[in-house]
This record gives sequence, C-alpha cells and structure tokens, in this order.
Amino acid sequence: MSADPATPLDGVERATDSAGQAWAGKRIPAPAFGGDSGGLDAVLEAALRAATRAGTAEGTARSTAEATSAAEVELLRCVAQARWLVPVVAIATETDTSGSAAVDTRSDMAAVTLTAPDGSRALPIFSSTARLAQWDPAARPVPVRAAVAARAAIAEGCQALLVDVASATATVLRPSMLEALAQERPWLPAHLDDHVAAAVGAAVHAEAEVTAYRLEAGTPAGGGMLRVVLTLPAGRDAEAVAAVATRVGERLAADAETRARIDALTFEIEAAR
Repeated sequence: MSADPATPLDGVERATDSAGQAWAGKRIPAPAFGGDSGGLDAVLEAALRAATRAGTAEGTARSTAEATSAAEVELLRCVAQARWLVPVVAIATETDTSGSAAVDTRSDMAAVTLTAPDGSRALPIFSSTARLAQWDPAARPVPVRAAVAARAAIAEGCQALLVDVASATATVLRPSMLEALAQERPWLPAHLDDHVAAAVGAAVHAEAEVTAYRLEAGTPAGGGMLRVVLTLPAGRDAEAVAAVATRVGERLAADAETRARIDALTFEIEAAR
C-alpha cells in the first residue's frame, strides 16, 4: 500500500512550507527593522538641528568652527546608529512609441543619486517616510543601516550622503564622514583625528626648517577644513614658504587613508620668535 505524501501515516495534519517541509521546529528570523513605523528618531533630529545651529552661531570664526566640530561628532554618532530610508524609484527601460504618446512598457527599480554642478555625486537618505514623501511621494523607501547606505554610495561613485534634502535640517555628510560610516568606525574631525595627527607629524618631520606645528579646525565652519599651522624661521620669502607647504601637502596626499580622513586642507605660516 502506498501512502499519499501529503497525508501523514498517523493521520495528523501538520503545517508545511511550499516545499513540503514541516514548519515545526523552524525558527524564522525577525526582519532587521521589525516594528519600524517609518517615524522620525527624536535623538537623531535633535542632533541634526544642533549641527545646523552650530554652523550659524554667533562668535569668532574659530569658536564657531570648534562648536560645529563638536556638534558634528555627536551627529555622526547618531547617524551611525539610526535606521535610514534610501529612495528607490521606477526607471523606464523599454518604451513603446508606436502610438500617439510614448508608453513605458518595462521599468526597473533603482536607487537615486544626485549630481551637483561641479560633477560631484551624492546619495540621498531620509530619516523618516514623511521626509522622503516631502521630497518625492512616488519614491519607495528601503530601510538600511548607515553603513550599508555609505557603502552603496561609494559603489555608485558618490562622494557624500545628503540627509533629508528639502527639509529644514538638510545636511551633507562629507567624504570623510562617508568613509567612516562605510568602515563602521567613529568619525572625528581631521584636527582631532590621531591618524591624521601622526600623518602630519611624519610629513612635517621631513622639513628641517619647520620648528613647530599644530592642527586646528579651519573655516568656514562645516566645510571640513583642516588648518595646519607651520612655524618657520622669520625672513623666508613667499616662494620658499609655499614650497614647504606644498611638500607637506603632497606627502599627506600620498596616503589613501589620510586623504580619506581630510575633506579639505589649508596651511597657515607663523614666524618663529
């Protein structure tokens, strides 16, 4: 006698999946963002607002730059922990033009990238479904971790992440921030970064005329500018001073990891007393 494989020999029906395998004993992993309503994280929003305010606060240029650096450190900490929504839109891949009006007959879903006038590219990410809908109601939200969004941006040839475009707290996460998120390491502004400090020290050490140096937050605030202050003997002409700064800058640029941690670089020269 042969038994129907769908009917257990003991006569008791058991739930099975589409392949006929019993569900009993199986564990179904919870989705990465289970229970997420797509709402705005209050802690993240506060960090975004603080970073926006810091860049426009009254005070000296240097104090504003330092305040902005502190706000950006806290912002990147929150960004790394938050859930983000990457917009995906339909892109027509086949169009029927045989009629009076062109009709899309086939489309694929693709992530959006934005291109600035200078040719640089950014991947937009959103903190909530409401912020995404404010920008493009037709875009589909795909929830991801910050590290995943950063790696996707790099793979697409982007130099930045653009947070909540079209909102009051729209924020650009610069290349150094993008790299830190992709590598899942804490971000620090270049003038507080130990790796950068060591690289600058090595680059300056090769210059016998440099008697001292220090790193500072450059201006304008929020631009990621690193100011390297070099102390040189008095009386050096402009050409000699420029040559020293150029050589130091070239040594820093030769190391890929150092380049990735510095968004912009400027030099200031002080005469030795």
